[in-house]
Amino acid sequence: MKFDDILLTIGEFGPFQIRIFLLISFAAIPTALHHLSQVFLAGQSDHWCAVPELDSINCTDGGIIDDRLCQEAKRNATIPCTKSDCTEFAKCDRYDISELYFSPGDIQDVNSTSSIACDAGWVYDRSMYHSSIISEFDLVCDRKTLPRIAQSIYFAGVLIGSVLFGSMADWIGRYLTFFICVLMEVVLGVAVAFSPDFITYTVFRFFLSMCNMGLFLMAFVIVTEIAGPSKRVIAGVAIEFYFASGYMLLALAAYFVRDWRTLQLVLTIPVALFAFLIPILTESPRWLISRGKYGKAETILRKVADVNQKRLPIPLFEEVEVNKHLEILRTERQPSVLDLYKTPNLRAKTLNLMWNWCVNSLVYYGLSLSTSNLGGDQYVAFFISGAVEVPAYLYSLIAIELFGRKINLAGTMIIGGFACFATIFIPLGVWRTTVAMIGKFCIAASFAITYVFAAELYPTPVRSAGMGISSMSARIGGILAPLILVLGDYWKPLPLIIFGACSISAGLLALILPETKGKALPETLQEGELFGKRHQTTTNGNEEKQDGAFNTDINGDTKRASLDGTDNPTFEDAHL
Repeated sequence: MKFDDILLTIGEFGPFQIRIFLLISFAAIPTALHHLSQVFLAGQSDHWCAVPELDSINCTDGGIIDDRLCQEAKRNATIPCTKSDCTEFAKCDRYDISELYFSPGDIQDVNSTSSIACDAGWVYDRSMYHSSIISEFDLVCDRKTLPRIAQSIYFAGVLIGSVLFGSMADWIGRYLTFFICVLMEVVLGVAVAFSPDFITYTVFRFFLSMCNMGLFLMAFVIVTEIAGPSKRVIAGVAIEFYFASGYMLLALAAYFVRDWRTLQLVLTIPVALFAFLIPILTESPRWLISRGKYGKAETILRKVADVNQKRLPIPLFEEVEVNKHLEILRTERQPSVLDLYKTPNLRAKTLNLMWNWCVNSLVYYGLSLSTSNLGGDQYVAFFISGAVEVPAYLYSLIAIELFGRKINLAGTMIIGGFACFATIFIPLGVWRTTVAMIGKFCIAASFAITYVFAAELYPTPVRSAGMGISSMSARIGGILAPLILVLGDYWKPLPLIIFGACSISAGLLALILPETKGKALPETLQEGELFGKRHQTTTNGNEEKQDGAFNTDINGDTKRASLDGTDNPTFEDAHL
């Protein structure tokens, strides 16, 4: 029996799969926490030059008792204004008062007309962030781009982690890889919290991101590999609700924990709880079968059947079928990622999907990492940005089954792009936040849709490779997002212009892709090339319309339009 046939027999998403889904999907929460934590670890606060000459001044002698008012008085007297009404002050310059004489307690006497660059460090407004990597490592003025670069390096680690742990999981299995990631994430997460300097912080975060992505990747693969064909879309999208929960939890945790080192520990330590899953989780039987380990796979599948109160035939695997598969594993050339680019139609679809994944990640993280630019309370804005993903994922679950994948992907990307453009022209406040959240809703929905769409477009022999190359493209978008945000320091609307233009272009290109709703998945490279071609030449030289290699019959049963013109029933065999 093919694996999806077995799942149809034991239950596509029975009690066993539901239990595993509910437990292992929690891995998406720390993924969101660490992916976005630098919004608060590197929280920006007002700062100005420190003036050591004023350390000896006692504000109480001048009638100022409150420490905050004292600090402001010293700033007002020693830092140049950048606006005529003195509502803003220079952040990288101060008055040179080294040659001035002033009486104790008389701050007004220290004014000067000549200014110099900050030469004695900075003073930080700690009313919002008691400590951050910016205030602790002085990442301001000529070092202000370093936090963005650190975040790009973090996403570079995500890219490498996708490849490294994806390959490791194919080699040693999903189960062992998952718990290796758990152990490494706890160790590296704690190491980040005790980083003595910015370079160490960045290096530890780089390795943490690799494990963090590996953790999520394994959870996603395990969840989708044990779900039956008709439930795989639901399982694949539903795990994103956990990611959104982590998004919102980060805002709550950061609100109550204002010290960056303590916050990092709070985000990391709970990952150790996954150790309790060691006796509960099992290896993916789909992976065991792919590696020829039929005995172990059958043991697990019979356990699943017992929990789901189903019965499996004896024997489960025919000896002839097993021997044939083992011979294929020994002798057949395994398709590679290069096969995605050897034929024109498959190459065009692959490049199109790569651009869509890259843009989705670019805009998603670009908007997520810049919620502080919306005005209002940063914690509330960040929480709303995470909360809006919940209805976005609900929408994607329902809409792709009602209206199809292509129109929803294209529509959400295009609307999201126009929302980015509109945000440029709206002043800070509620309306700007509302329009930005419409954009966030669309880009979150499109991110979920593109996972499903890509998995259905790639043919089975290269589906894992295709999803891997798409994931790598998304990681490139994540790497670029913080760097593009840096461009806002030179022209504020530029990041939103880039995000909007890229999103609209990706949406328009998505319209070229073939619809997959109601179609059986391509099982061979040849079928993958034919899938979506508008015309093909027949043996007699005539052109006939070819909207896709597959169709659905009038009874709703999915069938394959075979290359010789006959219809043969088939089952999905997707490896997400």
